[in-house]
Amino acid sequence: MSKLDETIAGLKYDAAGLIPVVCVDAETKQVLMVAYMNVDSLRDTVKTGKTHFWSRSRKKYWMKGESSGHTQEVRAIYTDCDKDTLVIEVTQHGAACHEGYYSCFYRKLTEAGDWQVVAEKLFDPESVYKNKK
Repeated sequence: MSKLDETIAGLKYDAAGLIPVVCVDAETKQVLMVAYMNVDSLRDTVKTGKTHFWSRSRKKYWMKGESSGHTQEVRAIYTDCDKDTLVIEVTQHGAACHEGYYSCFYRKLTEAGDWQVVAEKLFDPESVYKNKK
């Protein structure tokens, strides 16, 4: 077993073999998205320098940008003190959000209790994913 394999295996995954990942912009530190990785997707992320994940809803391995072309280049990978969560600093090419926003966190809770959109769309999801669904 390689040192990388030992390090990846030494993380604390949930019962489904997943670990939560927070992707942040390497320059601004803005949170872009939260997703999950398994051992294979983390290993491929390290080896390729592009983020790969496990989709809990689709039960599918995927690389960020495989449909949209909006990839993430890995700049650094961190774990917390419990080794049960990762933060990955990335250079985001295009938008991180499948709804067309740079970050998935584009809504802010108002004092009135509503969600207010606080960002601009970078692309129209219909045109990017029209043949992908």
